[in-house]
Amino acid sequence: MTYTTQNTPLTAEVTAPAAGQEPAAPPPLEDRAAGCLVGAAVGDALGGPVEGWTPDQIVARHGGRVEGIVGPFHEDWRTARPIAPYHKGDGHVTDDTLMTHALVRVYGTVRDHLDAYDIADHLVPDLIGTPRWIPELEAEALPLQRIFLAEKWIVARLHYGHVDPREAGVGNIVNCGAAMYMAPVGIVNAGNPDRAYAEALDIAGTHQSSYGREAAGVFAAAVAAACTPDATPAHVVEHALRVAKDGTRAAIEAVCEAAVPDSGFDSALAPLRAAVAPFDTVGPDYRNPSLGARRPSRLHAIEELPVALGMLLVGGGDFRRTVLGAVNYGRDCDSIATMSGALVGALHGASAVPDDWSTEVARASRLDLRAPAATLAGVAREIFDRDQERHRAHERAFAALTET
Repeated sequence: MTYTTQNTPLTAEVTAPAAGQEPAAPPPLEDRAAGCLVGAAVGDALGGPVEGWTPDQIVARHGGRVEGIVGPFHEDWRTARPIAPYHKGDGHVTDDTLMTHALVRVYGTVRDHLDAYDIADHLVPDLIGTPRWIPELEAEALPLQRIFLAEKWIVARLHYGHVDPREAGVGNIVNCGAAMYMAPVGIVNAGNPDRAYAEALDIAGTHQSSYGREAAGVFAAAVAAACTPDATPAHVVEHALRVAKDGTRAAIEAVCEAAVPDSGFDSALAPLRAAVAPFDTVGPDYRNPSLGARRPSRLHAIEELPVALGMLLVGGGDFRRTVLGAVNYGRDCDSIATMSGALVGALHGASAVPDDWSTEVARASRLDLRAPAATLAGVAREIFDRDQERHRAHERAFAALTET
């Protein structure tokens, strides 16, 4: 399979079955949904304890690259800045997973495609009205008390400001806040990247503008593309590039040109960072962003999505290699690993995610990681049936209009 960037056609080999061996059946929707959401949560939990640090700092702290679930970066995490008061590590998911599961609950309520008004009517009340177990706080609390300021923006604008939901994201800092929880949109639109892109853009308008909103659409499209039968990492990147616009497309092209398929992630860390740096407004010091950081632009991109796609190529679709590459990249690596874990899981199903990791993350975070996937797959089937009937109604109406 080939996808073309501005400069170079990139290829990825699809391994054929051995002579006399039947090709494996593609994973069904339910399995891909489970792989996507479980993979996202595991990536999130692995990346959380090293979020914000550089690859060298991660090596210094852990005596080498992170190879699985690790503890907090600081032993005194309750008071250590800039971590306090969150218990990042030990298998705890972060706000990436909390927001992903919240969006699944909205789909479970609406049971149809979502738009910006559904976020106002259902997601916001969920964030401010229902206490849930927050692993990083080791307590039951409102999700609003955990999510970052860029996500609190949704509540401020929609609940208190009564802003038109379609425009509420304007004025927020531009980051990966919306993209990080858009995997469910890809599952609902499995096999239809264009529909996933459009739906995610509508939803994300409540939260983000500019390249933050664009990344949400492209990530949802990538997940939908990963769900197509016989999809490969290169196939996923091809569809991401096809729908991506402006700086987001350019950043994905640059990172994926620097990614060497099926190579070791260790050698990819510096090249991928160098490739995305011209498009990233945060700058080299992740904890001290530049004055121009996170402002709307048609030239720039969030860092997380292009790197997640690059690591998907580097890892060749293998969950451990892909997600550990994202984790050891550092910076906003919980979100990078969330996205790359979701993509590998959507490609290969739940069996791609190591059982030891998923079991421990579920136990430590006190979460059922599979129940949201089962809900989402059921909703996806219902929506597809509705889409079919809507399409048939359109055909009948158009036929009546064009009869001669």
